[in-house]
Amino acid sequence: MTLNQLRAFLAAYSCRSLSAAAKELGITQASASELISRLEQELGSTLFTRTSRGLSPAPAAEELLTHARDCVNSARRGVEAVQALQTLSGGVSTFGVLRYAANYDLADLVVQFHQKHPGVRVRMIGLNSHVVAASVASGEIECGLVVLPVDSENLDIRHLARDEVRFISSTRDPDAGAVTIEELAAAKLVLYDAHAGWKDPTRRQLRDRANLSGLSIEAEMEVEHAETAYGLVAAGAGDSFMARGILESLRREDGVRSFPFAEPLYDTIALVQRKHGYLSPATRAFSAFAERAVAARSGLASLG
Repeated sequence: MTLNQLRAFLAAYSCRSLSAAAKELGITQASASELISRLEQELGSTLFTRTSRGLSPAPAAEELLTHARDCVNSARRGVEAVQALQTLSGGVSTFGVLRYAANYDLADLVVQFHQKHPGVRVRMIGLNSHVVAASVASGEIECGLVVLPVDSENLDIRHLARDEVRFISSTRDPDAGAVTIEELAAAKLVLYDAHAGWKDPTRRQLRDRANLSGLSIEAEMEVEHAETAYGLVAAGAGDSFMARGILESLRREDGVRSFPFAEPLYDTIALVQRKHGYLSPATRAFSAFAERAVAARSGLASLG
């Protein structure tokens, strides 16, 4: 079944005449007849009967009508959307960002993009990085900023920058020095991103380190937001760990202190897209904005 066959069917249904349908489509009557005949062969049903007044739709034609219109209209809208994106004068760009983009001052990406391309609509989706990566791999999102590691089998990954992950506590001795994996495993931990759990990239790195040492890391309390975890640490309810960029955006006049890990730990920020996937002109432009924004953030070590 082809779009041309469906267009011929719709024209014949509307005009009730093969000659009129052919004229509407700009083809010969023989070509219009052939297209409809091939469609009937594929469906195994007659679509029209010929009468003295022209074409009369058969029951199969009535059943096909709505689906044919949907299909042809969807194809037309797809062409229009792509043509609009090619000139960056319309369409929609869907871009995923790491959940704590605002903590890295990346929330203004949409504003910057719209100042240059006001005709393009942008959906910037902020989720945990493992969800962004999965959405890009499935084609739901064209491109995204994530923290590594993520499942990368179907992704092209471009490393952009890295941010040190620090242990935070309001009860640990300020002069205690760097934190070992043994101390982390024994700590009373308050962890955020409860929904993502141990799929969260930072947690995955620390869990892997603990496993290599024959240890396990367990959360005493899990909450959804970093701000909540920070507040609990400030109240002395437990300890946690956070990337420096997130930590600096939350820091207040309180007793929370940060410590490096004995084996330094980093969140690597990367741009991901689907392998062999199409990247629209709008999303390419938005990706360029994102890369420049990450590179400009103070405190991040550029990997470009």
